[in-house]
Amino acid sequence: MARPSTSYEPRRPAGSILHQIVRDHLETFLAHAAGLRDGDGLPPFVERAFRDFLRCGSLAGGFARFRCGDCGLDRLVAFSCKGRGVCPSCGGRRMAERAAHLVDHVIPDVPVRQWVLSLPHRLRYRLAWDHDLCRRVTAVFLCAVFRLLRDHARAVGLEQPRGGAIAIIQRFGGALNLNLHIHALVLDGIFARDAAGVVTFHPARGLTMLDAAEVLSADEPRIRRLLDGGGRPEDDDGGHAEDGEVDAWMDEAPALAGLAAASVQGLVALGHHPGTRLHRREHACASVDRPLGSCHARWQGLDLHAGLVVPAGQRARLERVCRYALRAPVAPERLALTADG
Repeated sequence: MARPSTSYEPRRPAGSILHQIVRDHLETFLAHAAGLRDGDGLPPFVERAFRDFLRCGSLAGGFARFRCGDCGLDRLVAFSCKGRGVCPSCGGRRMAERAAHLVDHVIPDVPVRQWVLSLPHRLRYRLAWDHDLCRRVTAVFLCAVFRLLRDHARAVGLEQPRGGAIAIIQRFGGALNLNLHIHALVLDGIFARDAAGVVTFHPARGLTMLDAAEVLSADEPRIRRLLDGGGRPEDDDGGHAEDGEVDAWMDEAPALAGLAAASVQGLVALGHHPGTRLHRREHACASVDRPLGSCHARWQGLDLHAGLVVPAGQRARLERVCRYALRAPVAPERLALTADG
């Protein structure tokens, strides 16, 4: 662990590219969004998040004053916005704190495997709005993973095996697009009692592509039943109700729903060329079919990757994996200001 710093260097968020973009274009963005659906505009919480971000780390937004009783030195520390969606500083601090808590107090020192379930484009729009349905889809996914681990344990004679997992729902992709997917940090094995009644952890055998495919084949029909029982069918583009169906998101927050639908489909929502497809650079997260790995499967638009395992004893590496799963949606180091702004 690094030694604590003996000096204080205040943040300067106003000098970041993200702050410059939001500061220079927020009013234009809000005006364009208001023109999407009869002037309704974005919900107040969206505008509030952007405006709070512009005040985060600025003394003009409020500060605390600290005074040394020995030397009389005064120090002013600006308040943070504590935002969840825009501010990289507040999101990064929350990410680091929660990752440290998981490693220090929640996850036992056993192997941990990361399972990442990506959903078809047609489902991301709906699940991004329906939080209860999203939680049920997550539960279906974890039940299939636990069932796989329990079956392996019973095959070697273990009785009443129990597993554990932490599921994290991410709402964004590498291009900061709306891409709802699920990260699950699953104990790579099970706990079971021995003949003496002592609870012991039994690591799972090495999983393969067939195991990932088995989980997907169990997930897909259950997720489809959830969707069929929870509301309207979806088309392949996302964000559009079929004739006679009601889009609750579009009805309640039409401007935000329009932006979300465009983001899911990879389309430009505002500006001079709305509806045109976004151009992706080769090194960005372009939607290309990469070869499947050793524990990677695709089925009916679902994609499941479970190739990353952190062995027991590697707590620093586990904390990095936790940070990755908990990461904030805006990473300053991923942004670069292009010639056209």
